[in-house]
Amino acid sequence: MIDFAVIGSGISGATISNKLNKKYSVKVFEKAKGVGGRSSFKRFKGKIGFDHGLQYLSPRSRKFKTFTNKLIRKRIIKLWKGNHEFLNERVKRDKKHVKLIGLRGNNDISKHLLKTINCKFQSELSKIQRQKNCWFLKFKDNTNTYAKNLIITAPFPQVKKLASSFVKTKLFRNKVKMNSSLTVLLMTNKTGSNVSSFFTNDDILGWVSNENSKKRFKYNKDLWVLQSTYDYGKKHTDNYRNKKKFYTNVLINKFKKLTKVKIKKIYFTHIHGWKYSSNSKPLKTLSHWDKKIGLGICADWFGGPRLENGWLSANDLYNKIK
Repeated sequence: MIDFAVIGSGISGATISNKLNKKYSVKVFEKAKGVGGRSSFKRFKGKIGFDHGLQYLSPRSRKFKTFTNKLIRKRIIKLWKGNHEFLNERVKRDKKHVKLIGLRGNNDISKHLLKTINCKFQSELSKIQRQKNCWFLKFKDNTNTYAKNLIITAPFPQVKKLASSFVKTKLFRNKVKMNSSLTVLLMTNKTGSNVSSFFTNDDILGWVSNENSKKRFKYNKDLWVLQSTYDYGKKHTDNYRNKKKFYTNVLINKFKKLTKVKIKKIYFTHIHGWKYSSNSKPLKTLSHWDKKIGLGICADWFGGPRLENGWLSANDLYNKIK
C-alpha cells in the first residue's frame, strides 16, 4: 500500500509529490494524458506545439522567485523576451514583472518535479471512501487503489463533491467562484508579426500569444493561442461543445480585427473550454490537512488565480504534514 496518493499533476500536485517522495512512497493519478494540469502543452508534432492554458510565470513572492531562479539555472524555464503589446490603455504596463516560460512547454516544471515519481494517466477519480486506516479510491475506468493518505489538488467544485463529507472545517462554506475561459489554438500562414503577445481591451477576446516568439521551435507557419475573457467564458463554456466552429470563429474574427495580423490561410484550429480555470478571490487559509484521517487538499484556488498560488499552497500543506 502506498503512503500517499496524489490526485492531479499540476503545479500543486507535482510540488507536494516531489517533497513527499523524499520520505514516503507516492503515486500520482492524473485524468489527462500527460502532466501539467492548467499548464498543459498541446503538442502538434515533435517540438512544435501550444501552451494550452498557462502562458507564462511572473513571480511575486520571494520564495517563488528563489524557486524559479533555481529552475532557470537548471534550464527548466527561461525568460520570454519580445514585444508584449497592450491594447488596453486602462491596464498599466508593469515592466518589473518578468515573463518566464518552460524551455519546451509550460508543463516543464511539473515534468521536472515528477520525473522520478510513479504517475498514472487517464485516471479520473470518481469516489473516495475511508476504510479503517486507509483510503479506498475508485476511478472512472473501474480501477481502484488503496493509500494510507490522500492529497487532492483538483478545482474547488470537484474537491467539494469528492471530499465534503470528510472535511469538518469551514473550508467548503467559502463561496469560491471559479473563472471560466475558452481557448482556441490556431495555426496560420507566416504573418510577419513581431508581437509576442497582445493584451486586449475587448469583452470577448482577452489575450493572444504568439507561440513562435517563445523560440522553442522553428516552423514555416505561425502558431497562436487565443484566450477569451472570463466574462465571455462564464457565459459560454458550458455550451461550447455544441457549437465549436461558431465559438472558434468568434475568437478568430476578434483576433483579426483587434490585432490587424494578416491572416491569409488557416491550417489548424482546436478549441477547449476551461470550466474551472482559476479563483480570483483568495481564502484565509492556503491548504487543508487532517492528520487524523490523512486527508490533504492544496491548489491555486486557495490563494488566487496564479500558478504561483498553487505552488505556495502545496508548500503550506507540506509544512503541515511535516
